[in-house]
Amino acid sequence: MLGPNNYGKAEVRLVRVGRDSPVHTLTDLNVSIALAGDLAATHLTGDNSNVLPTDTQKNTVYAFAREYGVGEIEEFGLRLARHFVSSQRSIERARVTIEEYGWQRLGPHSFARTGEGVRTAVVTCDESAAWVVSGIDGLVLMNTTDSEFHGFIKDRYTTLEEARDRILATSVRASWRHASVPVDGAGNDWAASYTRAREALVSAFVGTYSLSLQQTLAAMGEAVLAARPEIVEVRLSLPNRHHFLVDLAPFGLDNPGEVFFAADRPYGLIEGTVLREGAPPPGLAWTLFP
Repeated sequence: MLGPNNYGKAEVRLVRVGRDSPVHTLTDLNVSIALAGDLAATHLTGDNSNVLPTDTQKNTVYAFAREYGVGEIEEFGLRLARHFVSSQRSIERARVTIEEYGWQRLGPHSFARTGEGVRTAVVTCDESAAWVVSGIDGLVLMNTTDSEFHGFIKDRYTTLEEARDRILATSVRASWRHASVPVDGAGNDWAASYTRAREALVSAFVGTYSLSLQQTLAAMGEAVLAARPEIVEVRLSLPNRHHFLVDLAPFGLDNPGEVFFAADRPYGLIEGTVLREGAPPPGLAWTLFP
């Protein structure tokens, strides 16, 4: 028996240059589309009469970028998802996932790629409603002190020593769900919401004296909810980027917490959700299937 299924075009790379003035603008996106609905026939019999080709989906991304512009990625995702659901009888649900890569202006038409994290948006629409999850990925943060880790379980396999002063570093992947979203996205200041949420994440990381990365995760999620009333749920994934003090004694040198080996693997992975009390049900915010 055929279970839940979807299909779509993944990782459509879109760069749009705004040339309305001598000072150009640059938008750099990676767009993925997933469609679900009355698609059993193509799986079971090879009947493709209900299938919108993924090549058409790719073309739609480029055509919409020219016809309507891009704007905020949440707006662009809503426009695309709403189009696929409303224009195709066989498509009941559409999900558009967008990554936006930042570029720093160097001049009127010159830019340098930034390394401050990738802005993300996941937009899901059905025939009557829309859900938006905004976020950031690859935001690398480090505190060189004000972090400890001790009092943990110790068994016969434990070799980790307790730490009273350590480096705490991570690469933040955070996603936050908006409480309600009109299908057309009207009335939402997506840019301000993203900027303030990102600031709240960073501020909480910087300002939390951490006894565990779990504690820091909770503080970051709570900070976003406190800063933005339109956000009702924050999901975080924080890899613990371990930094180990290098033993320099064989070389006749001390090491007063200055020289470290930065290990890329294995690493601890801390994940969790912070939810606003009374938050509305998530609906299709996190999954394409009810």
